[in-house]
Amino acid sequence: MNNNATEVSAVREKLKAYIAAFNACDDELYPQLISNADAEQFLAENIPLIDCPDKELERIYYFRWWTFRKHIKKTDKGHIITEFLPSVPWAGPYNSICCPACFHVREGRWLKDSENRLKEYMDFWLDGHGDLSAYSTWIAHAVWEYCCLKDDFSYGVKALPKLVSFFEKRETIHRQSNGLYWSNDNRDGMEYSISGPGLRPTLNSYAWADAVAICRFAEMTGDHALAAKYNAKAKEIKDLTEDLLWSNGFYRTIPMEENETADFRTRPETPAAHDVRELVGFVPWYFNLPDNDKDTAFYALTDPNIFQAPCGLTTAEQGHPRFMEEHDHECLWNGPVWPFATSQVLVAASNLLHGYNQDTLDKQDYYNMLLQYARSHHMTKEDGTVVPWIDENLHPATGQWLARSILESWGWKPEMGGYERGKDYNHSLFCDLVLSGLFGIGVEDGQFTAQPLIPDSWDYFRVENLWLKGKQYRIVYDKYGTHYGLNQGLSIQAVT
Repeated sequence: MNNNATEVSAVREKLKAYIAAFNACDDELYPQLISNADAEQFLAENIPLIDCPDKELERIYYFRWWTFRKHIKKTDKGHIITEFLPSVPWAGPYNSICCPACFHVREGRWLKDSENRLKEYMDFWLDGHGDLSAYSTWIAHAVWEYCCLKDDFSYGVKALPKLVSFFEKRETIHRQSNGLYWSNDNRDGMEYSISGPGLRPTLNSYAWADAVAICRFAEMTGDHALAAKYNAKAKEIKDLTEDLLWSNGFYRTIPMEENETADFRTRPETPAAHDVRELVGFVPWYFNLPDNDKDTAFYALTDPNIFQAPCGLTTAEQGHPRFMEEHDHECLWNGPVWPFATSQVLVAASNLLHGYNQDTLDKQDYYNMLLQYARSHHMTKEDGTVVPWIDENLHPATGQWLARSILESWGWKPEMGGYERGKDYNHSLFCDLVLSGLFGIGVEDGQFTAQPLIPDSWDYFRVENLWLKGKQYRIVYDKYGTHYGLNQGLSIQAVT
């Protein structure tokens, strides 16, 4: 057997062992389309298989795919991907919630997915079977990301009228007289934030990214008038975001209640109670909105007095008087660590490292944050057993799953989602952060590319079962050519 065949066999055996371990310690409370018993076969066929030196990172990579497949659900409107496994009262049809939908697309695009389940999921939202306006989303950008990785833009071109229709609907609801977009922090999925509702870096970045995506799809159809229209919209949003939301070295919310009018052209003074640096200030980089002159904001990510805490990145800066302020609610965005926010920040950091000329952040910083995120994926059971776990939010100092502890203390109320509602919570990224961020995998000119952000201490990594237009690829990095016994350095190989 040649070295490649041996290594492929080894990585598949590794997957089998991981899945067996996850199944053995799991209480399968809410099975959907793909049960634990069927998980190994589905994952072996569909996910990129990895081998790398950091075994905790590797384990959580497979754990997050193992939890992701739990959320694939078959409905009479096609396949969808859920946020919660149990039915929750605030969800839409089929337990659908749009808040993390764009993460679902970004993560799920790596699946081989010969059944086109992800396209059905995007159709579900764009055809109006779920409420895409219930929470803030960046749906057009998510479709663009999907098409880029598949190197097939036909879906986005076909969906263009629906993307335009949704953009126009959002304009009607959220666009203010000065051109920026108002959102409620709760509808951003970020309730009880210190900044509160207002003109936030979130929805304004989402709107900019969606306008850019629509412009690109319109150009592909030859509709240059539509492309010019959305290019102008994007320029206006970007200019206003830079002029009004960038303040004192950071993107900050302009607090406003829903009934207030935003007709100002200069940034108003922010009340001290709401003047705060939050992780949402990095969201513009998730979409590459900023120019190359604001990277110093990223210093705050590695500062233990600002966002860097023992168990993750705090959603608000630790020095603010309202940091970790108590409220009678299980979901607070005033300091706790949220995987949703961590995902946005790590994509932003990856974009900064891959696309900006800067020296604020380096690849070791990215790896440290990703590894810290991986290590937060655990819970200690009553018998002392430590198991891999993903839930809603964490205490930044202790790593305790906060919402879970609160809901348990309240007796797992049915009206709040019931027993273990946050178990296997599908509200964030992880696998994409490894593949597109750490390994730097993308598609350009119909070919896989790789610009890794791996630390200097790594001598190897391997990715098998990458699919592009019906062909299978592998990416192998072997610093000295001795670990796998193949080529020295980085190579991308067609398998079929």
